[in-house]
Parts: sequence; C-alpha cells; structure tokens
Amino acid sequence: MEVNTRIIKVIQQLASNKRPKYLRPTDSGLALPAVVAAGVIAALLFSRQAFAISSLDLVNAITPDGGVGVSKNISYGTGALQNLDIYYPKALAHAIRKGKTIDERYPLVVFVHGGSWESGNKDQYAFVGQSFAQAGYVTAVINYRKAPDFVYPAFVEDTAQAIAWTYKNADKFYASPELMAVVGQSAGAFNAVAAVSNSDFLAPFGLKPTDVKVVVGIAGPYSYDFRKYDSRAAFPKDGQPESIMPDNLIKGAQPEYLLLTAENDDIVHDMNSKKMVAALKAANAKVTTGIIKNANHATSIGAMATPLRGLNDVREQVLSYLTKALK
Repeated sequence: MEVNTRIIKVIQQLASNKRPKYLRPTDSGLALPAVVAAGVIAALLFSRQAFAISSLDLVNAITPDGGVGVSKNISYGTGALQNLDIYYPKALAHAIRKGKTIDERYPLVVFVHGGSWESGNKDQYAFVGQSFAQAGYVTAVINYRKAPDFVYPAFVEDTAQAIAWTYKNADKFYASPELMAVVGQSAGAFNAVAAVSNSDFLAPFGLKPTDVKVVVGIAGPYSYDFRKYDSRAAFPKDGQPESIMPDNLIKGAQPEYLLLTAENDDIVHDMNSKKMVAALKAANAKVTTGIIKNANHATSIGAMATPLRGLNDVREQVLSYLTKALK
C-alpha cells in the first residue's frame, strides 16, 4: 500500500508531542494521548489484521462518547449474535435519564459493520454509533452471524431481520421509522445493499425495500468473484457469483442510494461500486456516488471517529447526504 505522507507527518508530530491542527481535541477538551493516536493511524494505514490490539480497539480507546447514551445487547432475533446496540443523541439521552416527556422523534440509522464476514462486532464499532448519535441520529449498530460457521445468505438474512426489527420498534427509542437510513461499510455495505435491494430478504419480516428511506454503502464489495479470494469461506462452496452478488439480484421498487468509494482502496476495487450503480440505475433507483479523497479501506470508516475526522471527509459526505435525504 502506498503510504500517505500526510499521515506520516502526523505520526512524527505526535511522537514529538506536537499536535497537528487537523487532529481535533476530544469533546472534553483533553489532548489525545500521542502514542495511542499514532498507533491508531499506523494501524489503520499499515495493517489488515497485524496488531494484537486491533486498530478498532484503539479507535474506541480514544473516541469520546460526546455525552450520547447507549442501550446495549438488545436482541432482534433468537441467535447468540442476533443483537444490537442503540445510541441516542445527547439531548435525547439526557431527557431519558431525567424521565422527561419526549415528543420529538429522531431520524434513524442502522449501521452494519465490515470484517470480511468473519470478524468484527458491534462493540468494535461503538465509535460509529457515537458519531451518528453526536450528529442527531438514533443509531442501531448490529451484530450478525459470521463465517465460517455461517455462510451466505445467513449474514444478509440477519441484516434484513435487524433492519425490520429496528423499523418496527423505532418508536420505543424515540426514532421515526419513516426516516431510516441503512449504512454499511466493506462487508457490511454488501450486507446492507443486498438485504434492501432484493425484496426477498425483507419480505419474511414484513418489510419491502422502499420502507427504508436511503441506503449508504461505503467501500462495499458488491460485484466480485469471491472464489478467487480468502473471503470465499463466507460463501457456499458451490456458490456462483452471479447468483449471490447483489448487482445481479435487485428485486422490487427501490429506495435511494449513496455509494462511496475510497480513493486509495487496494482491498475493494471501485469496479464494485460502478457495477452496482449501473444495476441500480437499470432498476430505476436514484443513486448518488462519491469518492472519499485520501482514504484507504480502513480509514473510510475509521475517520468517523472524533479524533480521526481530519483524515478524510467520509463523515461529512454521509451526513450531508442524510440531511438532504431524510426529510
């Protein structure tokens, strides 16, 4: 991977206790621990799974919660991994704690994490839930069943079930189901797009694709031959890409989509998004696209964290889109 010289400069400045202006202070006003911040950036840039402590653990270690609230380990199904966490904006969390009457209903995000369908969990992506909640969205960060114990379509079915559960229970956590976005990154973007774009996945849970207002996919592998990669372990041994990849399985009227690619992504090629965009447009879906400048595959989601937002504008692009789309 080609190293971003700007990030190297950040690491050098942190090591010398000079805080770069584009690394913001935490919400509490405290400076970032230099060694931890440098470790996060290095892990996000140089490693695909090389650190004993994952880069996601490091991101969460230095990400302030911004006063948001969270309800943990809520089941959306009966399986051990069929659960989610709900994050609440600061004002809403305060009102809940004080037992105040709450009339307002907030826009809603369901976030689906990546990890090649084999790794990752909702707790490692707490920084994403916090980030959306800080921006005013009630946010569900979900778990789903993983390979190799569970292969496709199990993780897409779980995503669909989590979406449906969140939609049907939105009022219980002061959110509006009519203003729901499903957001995913990497393998999670595959799950999100696959679960919504093919009506067969939502139908068993009483929803249709247009019940979701918008879908945001970040650096998603929507159209590739998994048989040639390690990720084949997440798919049936006799599975064929044309009968599994979501760009081939669009069914039903569609919501709006935002598909983002990372400029320096050497893991998921931009052809995935190009093929998915073409397929969605052929199905008469409204699709917006964007490029996350200066982002690699990891920082396309890592920069959602408060201390790392200076790395790229993924958060700005997503929030700008949601502000316009969730009306």
